[in-house]
This record gives sequence, structure tokens and C-alpha cells, in this order.
Amino acid sequence: MKLVSCNKSFGGWHKRYAHHSSTLNCTMHFSIYLPPSANPEARVPVLYWLSGLTCTDENFMQKAGAQRVAAELGIALVAPDTSPRGEGVPGDPAGGWDFGLGAGFYLNATQAPWSAHYRTHDYVVHELPALIEAVFPVDGRRAVSGHSMGGHGALVCALRNPGRYRSVSAFAPIANPVNCPWGEKAFSGYLGPERSRWREWDASLLLASAEERLPLLVDQGDADDFLATQLHPEALRQAADKAGYPLTLRLQPGYDHSYYFIASFIEEHLRFHATALQD
Repeated sequence: MKLVSCNKSFGGWHKRYAHHSSTLNCTMHFSIYLPPSANPEARVPVLYWLSGLTCTDENFMQKAGAQRVAAELGIALVAPDTSPRGEGVPGDPAGGWDFGLGAGFYLNATQAPWSAHYRTHDYVVHELPALIEAVFPVDGRRAVSGHSMGGHGALVCALRNPGRYRSVSAFAPIANPVNCPWGEKAFSGYLGPERSRWREWDASLLLASAEERLPLLVDQGDADDFLATQLHPEALRQAADKAGYPLTLRLQPGYDHSYYFIASFIEEHLRFHATALQD
């Protein structure tokens, strides 16, 4: 593991690292913010943040303004990259921005050539937390959140892995990817044409069989350009109502899909997670 950069922030430290991922078969980067209270004698919980299409591990740390509140609450922040990258890692042969590099969709690909590298779900859920907990002064209390494609990832990671997280939240998640253009393109490429396999990676469909009832908060801007065509939060609400799942879904007037939206409500999400992460 190689330290790429280090910056002091609100009394804590933002650090960026590169490491070889055996799950993704390439070099990966991640960013971590350690609050000032974190030390080997006082380990802190972790919020894993999953970013959206075209992003890297840097977008959230630079744009969301989360460090101030994380420092106050004593929560570490970890942001992985959104897909494998590097020499030999395939991208969209058509050059699209919504598939391949920067668009891993937080799933485990089963189709060649994607299956050799695009196993982002296992990386985020298993490999990266094991590394974080072995190296840094954090403990096994975990929460997960994300935006857009990363909101989809956060929901799916929590629903597929009961007992792994204490809470989950999302900003403008791709809530029903089997029924939107982004999801249909990604799932057909990574998972193949058999749509029954896609259901395993759709939060609105996974809610019906959820084994636990985690605190779940979702914020969605009503001025989001992708709301009607790609995101479908109403499918998530309907599934939660049917399953009796404790979803808090807030439609925020005037907000779009940008990091201005995330920065406006990230403090509320961090405080939401802090409550669940308390011993």
C-alpha cells in the first residue's frame, strides 16, 4: 500500500492510498478521512461512501464538505474508486461514460471480459474493509452511503449482506436499475442477457426478501434531470411499503443531481449514521 497524498482537515487527516486489489486484479485507489479522535486505543466506526458514474475516490472528499461533521462525530470516512482501472482493464468499446471505466455499478460481473476485473461488490464489501480495519484505527462498526450509481451500490451492499452494516443511506440512488437505461446497459454487459440474474442487484427487488431492517434514509431532489428516466425512487418506496421496511424517503424541492445537493444534506446523513453507529 502506497500513500499518495496527505492533508490535515478539521484536526484529522485526509489520506489517499494506492494498493493492489486481488479481487479486481489491478491497482486501486481509495481515500480515507480519520477524525482527530481516532487512535489505536480509541478506534472509530467507518462510513463507506460509494460515488456515482464517472467519479473517482476523490469527488466526495473534495466536494461534499463531510470532514467537519465527521471530525465532530468521530467517524472515519472511506471512499473507494467507482471501478477497476489501469492497463489491461477493459472499458466501454463504444467509448461510453456509463459503462466500463468509472461505471462498475458495485456488482460482480459474470461475463467476459468484465468478470476478470469488475467485481466491485466483493471489493467494497470484503477486501477493502478488511484492509482498512487491519491498517487504520477503526473498528468493525460500519455504515454505507452513496450517490446515484453509488446510492444503488450502498442499498445493494446493505441488502445483500445482513449483519455487515448498521445503517444505510443514499442520495438520488438508481433505485430500480432493471427498469432504467443505465441499469439495462450495465447489467446486460456485466451479467449477460438473462434478466433473472439482474434481480440480484436491484434494491427495489431485494427489499422483498431483506433479512434485517436497517435504518434507511434516502434523499432525492425533485429538480434532478435523471429523476423520471433513471432513478425511480417511487419503486423503492412501493417495495418498502409492501415489505414493511422502515424507509425514510425525502423529496427535496429544487435540488438537482449535483454535489451541491449532497453538500446540502450530508450533515443530516452523517448524524443519521452516527446514531446507528453508537455502541
